[in-house]
Amino acid sequence: MLRSSVRLRSSLNSLYRHHGKCRCLSSMKNDTKIRNFEKQRTKLRRDVTPFLTCSATNSEIIRFYSSDGQPKNTKMRMAALSPTMQVGTIAKWVKNEGDKISEGDLLAEIETDKATVGLEATMEGFLAKIVLPAGTRDIPLGTLLAIVVEDQGDVAAFKSYKPSDEEMKPPVGAKKAEEPKASAPPPAAAAPSTPPPPPPAPAAPPKAAAPPPPSGPAPVPAPAGTSSGGRVFASPLARMLAAEKGIDLSKVKGSGPEGRVRAQDVLTYVSSAPAPAAAAPSVSAAAPGAPGAPAGSWVDLPLTNMRRTIARRLLESKTTIPHYYLTVDVEMDKILKWRAQLNEELKKDEIKLSVNDFIIKASALSCKKVPECNSSWQDSYIRQYNTVDVNVAVATDKGLITPIVFNADRKGLSTITVDVASLAAKARAGKLQPHEFMGGTFSISNLGMFGVKSFTAIINPPQACILAVGGAEKRMVPDANAAEGYRAATILSVTLSCDHRVVDGAVGAQWLSAFKSYLENPMTMIL
Repeated sequence: MLRSSVRLRSSLNSLYRHHGKCRCLSSMKNDTKIRNFEKQRTKLRRDVTPFLTCSATNSEIIRFYSSDGQPKNTKMRMAALSPTMQVGTIAKWVKNEGDKISEGDLLAEIETDKATVGLEATMEGFLAKIVLPAGTRDIPLGTLLAIVVEDQGDVAAFKSYKPSDEEMKPPVGAKKAEEPKASAPPPAAAAPSTPPPPPPAPAAPPKAAAPPPPSGPAPVPAPAGTSSGGRVFASPLARMLAAEKGIDLSKVKGSGPEGRVRAQDVLTYVSSAPAPAAAAPSVSAAAPGAPGAPAGSWVDLPLTNMRRTIARRLLESKTTIPHYYLTVDVEMDKILKWRAQLNEELKKDEIKLSVNDFIIKASALSCKKVPECNSSWQDSYIRQYNTVDVNVAVATDKGLITPIVFNADRKGLSTITVDVASLAAKARAGKLQPHEFMGGTFSISNLGMFGVKSFTAIINPPQACILAVGGAEKRMVPDANAAEGYRAATILSVTLSCDHRVVDGAVGAQWLSAFKSYLENPMTMIL
């Protein structure tokens, strides 16, 4: 079966390559070859489809034929539309039941953990049934979304179709991926089997009987994560969080392999078990004072997928990356004057440069000059990038997202301003594609337009640096050439956050020195 599937996939790939040639021949009006290709592709798809089952974690739509007496159909399931996606929300269906669809057509818009991404059709046919309506939230990967048929006449057969619970669930391949977690308890059975050897010794039982009772209750919640010697297996982040919150890890039930305690398990334990204990002191503390807040004095807001991801990644960054911060003041008078001149020249093209465009360009050139800051931590090695792809933080109604200006070091200022405007508009509309915000080598967060003087930003892992840009203000600075000995200058404060595992303090200072030089002498950016 596997060999047949591989051969069929190879044939399909070969046919696709031939399709490219057919497209070229279309300019010569060779319609016969194109029609022949379409017939071959349809037939080959019919043969290949039963073999194209895949795990729900793949970014493919899972396809197979039904065996319940229904007409031949393709079952579309929720696919991973971004590398970190675990669940998705259907923002809206673009196609309606009964509509004809072609390969590449936009079927629906799916809200992932980062943005709203279009779900495209990978087959041709008719949309027979929309199983989950628009607005359905937190749909796990592999869940049945819709049904597609080849012939329009088969659409009516699915008008009143209601899938069973088993059909809605991810296919068997997806469940197998989760089985290692479920198979973790067997080692727990082995753990209790180790204590029995001591009891046979006659003298040992009385002495050993006393210690087990106090330690007995603790292992019960998480027997799989505790070794026979009482050691609790936990990730470094879980241990750090437990130490900060004063939690005994032996009381936390682990969800990792073989019961290993993860950071999420500690956070779940904090929000569940310790909550009642924490509530008791608060009640006694509130007793002498005024009564508690009346009901209805607060609003609980549901978490979006994006907010969950932001919370998880920022917590991971702040608790696992050794941040340090370097701040420098930059005189902006020359850059402001140069910007005004360039905007005058670009007025006919309806392009207006912003200060942020100069900051992006200067940051990219500084990364080329000090490549250590254009690197990322990869656990067992440091990866240094040859290109500079700058993430620019954009605030949206749903949260913060960082679209990428690719090859910023090689782009002109007018190209950068067009790219940033386009990316920001797509980000606020939730239309960014995964490749437009996943990745990057260096990040910039600018809060100057909100009147913020200076701030420190949290590193976007696995990157090594992020630049926090504040607002510019007029200050008096010493000037030996001025008659009064001083002059007014426009000063911008910037702070570079660095990962000390990758960038040493002296290296970070070199980057800031290069950045300051580019902005205070803007003509050097074109050399």
